[in-house]
Amino acid sequence: MSEQWKTPASRALRADGLSITDIDTSARPGFDGRKKDGESLLVERGKVLAGLQEKLYANGRSGDNRSVLLVLQGMDTAGKGGIVRHVIGSVDPQGVDHTAFGVPTEEEKRHHFLWRIRKALPRGGQLGVFDRSHYEDVLVARVHELVPEAVWQQRYTEINDFEQELAEAGTTLVKVAMFISLDEQKKRLRQRLERPDKYWKFSPGDIDERAYWPAYQQAYQDVLDRTSTGYAPWYVLPSDAKWYSRLAVTELLIEALEKLDLSWPPASFDPAAELRRLDTA
Repeated sequence: MSEQWKTPASRALRADGLSITDIDTSARPGFDGRKKDGESLLVERGKVLAGLQEKLYANGRSGDNRSVLLVLQGMDTAGKGGIVRHVIGSVDPQGVDHTAFGVPTEEEKRHHFLWRIRKALPRGGQLGVFDRSHYEDVLVARVHELVPEAVWQQRYTEINDFEQELAEAGTTLVKVAMFISLDEQKKRLRQRLERPDKYWKFSPGDIDERAYWPAYQQAYQDVLDRTSTGYAPWYVLPSDAKWYSRLAVTELLIEALEKLDLSWPPASFDPAAELRRLDTA
């Protein structure tokens, strides 16, 4: 960890007991550096992340069933896509299972809400990334009353049981809730509307959702209170500063991978003998 991280990201961002109303979305918990420091460090730490991810992938190719799953949740424009491009983009794509969850299809609606999630889980040795996730079913579904309250209330327990099952099977969950201010969101939406190359990222519904901001805040509070566990804790990420959020997620992933204490898998052949064969080939 860099000396500019005064507190490890996993400790500085841990959600336990946090009230959403107390979040300063412009803050940079744990990091004592400026933007240029963070951007420079992101390049450096991205290389560390890439090396650790390569080890994870190599072990998976050798039969290790362990994996890491990054769950990204946040309101529109929170920066989830930027995390995927600038953080996950620094590692070997062969070792990445990435899924962006949108509105459920008609087929998905006919199944249990976790059906489509299970289909997208990372394989052994993979770094999985969920851009939105099963938490849509206690956020959007709750706020827009897509299912009865009794249904979404039960889902918290189902989610906890599901994530415990994943953890026991060898998946390390890194759950990141990204928070921006209403003003910052308005600024980012305006940028999308003023740039033709960003039109594709805009949906008129993004503006409509702003009217539900208080309801979403309460829904997110309940998510943090009811589904942050020892085996799958939530990390709350102030995301007004994109460079900070990308750096923080990089650090969270590095910490998660380092805890796996990975080493390079041993050869399944005799390297010396193969070198001799190569010399005469």
